[in-house]
Amino acid sequence: MGNSFVWAFVCTLGLSFAGAARAQPILPGASETELAPPAMLVADRVFISRDRTLVAEGNVEAFQGDTRLRAQRITFDRGSGKLSIEGPIRIDQGDTITVLADAAEMDRDLSNGLLRGARMVFDQQVQLAALQMVRVGGRYTQLYKTTVTSCHVCEDGRPPLWQIRASSVIHDQQEQQLYFENAQLRVLDVPVFYFPALRLPDPSLERATGFLVPTIRTTSQLSTGIKVPYFFRIGDHKDLTVTPYLSSQTKTLGLRYRQAFRRGKIELEGAFTRDELIPSDNRGYFFGTGSFDLPNRYKLSFDVKTASDNAYLSDYGLTDYDRLKSALELTRTTRDTSFHSAVIHYDSLIDGEDESLLPTRIAEFAFEQRLFPENLGGELRLGVDMRGYRRTSEANIVGRDVTRTTVEAQWRRNWIFNSGLRADWLMGVSADWFKIGDDTTYPDTISRSTPEAALSLRYPMTRSGAGGVTHFLEPLVQLGWSDVNGDAAPIDESRFVEFDQGNLLSLSRFPSSDTREDGTALAVGMNWARYATSGWQASATVGQVFRGLADPNFSTTSGLSGTTSDFLLAGQLLIGQGLSLTGRGLLDNSFNISKAELRGNWSNKRTSLSGSYLWLGIDAAEARTAEVSEFWFDGSYQVNPNWTASANLRYDIADDTASSAGVGLIYQNECVTVDLSIDRDYTSSTSVEPSTDFGFTITLSGFAVESGTVKYRRSCGKS
Repeated sequence: MGNSFVWAFVCTLGLSFAGAARAQPILPGASETELAPPAMLVADRVFISRDRTLVAEGNVEAFQGDTRLRAQRITFDRGSGKLSIEGPIRIDQGDTITVLADAAEMDRDLSNGLLRGARMVFDQQVQLAALQMVRVGGRYTQLYKTTVTSCHVCEDGRPPLWQIRASSVIHDQQEQQLYFENAQLRVLDVPVFYFPALRLPDPSLERATGFLVPTIRTTSQLSTGIKVPYFFRIGDHKDLTVTPYLSSQTKTLGLRYRQAFRRGKIELEGAFTRDELIPSDNRGYFFGTGSFDLPNRYKLSFDVKTASDNAYLSDYGLTDYDRLKSALELTRTTRDTSFHSAVIHYDSLIDGEDESLLPTRIAEFAFEQRLFPENLGGELRLGVDMRGYRRTSEANIVGRDVTRTTVEAQWRRNWIFNSGLRADWLMGVSADWFKIGDDTTYPDTISRSTPEAALSLRYPMTRSGAGGVTHFLEPLVQLGWSDVNGDAAPIDESRFVEFDQGNLLSLSRFPSSDTREDGTALAVGMNWARYATSGWQASATVGQVFRGLADPNFSTTSGLSGTTSDFLLAGQLLIGQGLSLTGRGLLDNSFNISKAELRGNWSNKRTSLSGSYLWLGIDAAEARTAEVSEFWFDGSYQVNPNWTASANLRYDIADDTASSAGVGLIYQNECVTVDLSIDRDYTSSTSVEPSTDFGFTITLSGFAVESGTVKYRRSCGKS
């Protein structure tokens, strides 16, 4: 008998819900012909009263689609179609909205009704508590005498860290918007701001038009100002952010436009400024980036950067560029082909640098094809590389313009013998053509050919030890030969040479083909590594190059001048506890250092540290008239689950002065993030002055904001 009553109630309620679904779509945008799934009901006890009212009581649960209702008792009057629900009541709509109430009077499809003592929670983050809640048309929910917060609310009556109180709040479920009337923002229950009317997107809406988090910025040059960004959602795939920045010293309007396409995306940002630093000029900047996937695996990208003056980016704390690079590139890469073409423009931001004497306009083209001839075996590489650069000056020598074309063919093959010895053979020829203008010290055209060959031998050895430790040792040697035929060309692309593990076994260690190594050279080296299952790992490389004739195009600190190169030392250490060290240096025969670089990182659950050290010797060929000895440091420490401190420093040891320094402090809990930072830039030039930048940002976060694997929640314990 009881089962028949349950079945009758389920069928009755199901038909009622299905009928309501046909009359009105439940999901936003659904057509009226779409039928919602029938409702299902589960309860401990179901019966029909004498007045033919259906009653379900005891652990009542009703389901329809992604909506789930739980209550202690539901009474259904079939004649009026009304549901009386006794709480505690919980209604879950998918994973985004939860409604809690003490009691409710609803119609049969839950689209209209009155809830008392109600709370609405979005994404388990923002909660709205009201004396009563009215549901209208399945779309609007109106709350009276409402409190809104994302902070954890303690049962002892203590006020949350922040809250918004309003006489009424209307939630538009379809548009995902919240409309407030007579709203007060309160901090620890103290009124801070009053808004006669206020509109906010509900937390389930990912992108909505409206204000973003404001930022207060104080600098020694621009005084105290505020940035108030406003976000325009133009569509599902594009948006615009307008950011006014106002202080007593500046009036700036910043813009950022983003758009995603089916096969690409673009982002444009910039600002227009009138300030007291340069009162008579309009100032600003523009950056634009974009990339597109074209047919046949081609990729088109652009990157545009420009600024009104050398100091603008530094004054407004945007970037730390010495030169701005703008480029338009078309590339294609497959397993056996590589194509690259680009048009590039450079804009110098260095005071005192004559931009007309720099090769600011550059065009590049490169193509390489790999072939695998069956008769010869191995791999055949054919390539062409073209580059042209122009200076705006037409002065003799200093205004030199060059166009270079390089055609190259190489045959590579390797053999692995039974003993484990590996032999690599390379043989090829290259041809270079140069067209030179505005430089009478060189002929108008230069042609050059370079046949080359090299034999490399490697003998990798491994040994396994106790505790899962593996040692790797690899002696290597290369005998190389090249013969450069033709006149010398101007060297603009290969002024700075790095001698490292990557080019130890190269036939030419210059970064470009405007100059090449000539003659016979012998390179020897050793690779070593140690691996352990515990995560402990170490590796090292040593090497040296010997050649028959010294190459005068290698500078003193390149490590490659003379017939015997400096010792190359490079290594890396990785420890499972989060420590990593990487170093590289060049030592001459007297063990004097010409170049050295050391980088380190260490991190655990609470601490993150990174630093680097660089030392470069005096070298006129690399435009370095004084030693460079600099140290960079960046670190953070989580004092407790809520507080994190950070610091950064760039220090010039040679000059015994700091280049920049900064400290920061972040407080974060479940509903607010406060970010305070102080940065000092000591850079000084004719257009840039030392400045101090204070940053202050407050972000109202969610109810249980997740940061990595850590959740922040306010404690309700006694203080």
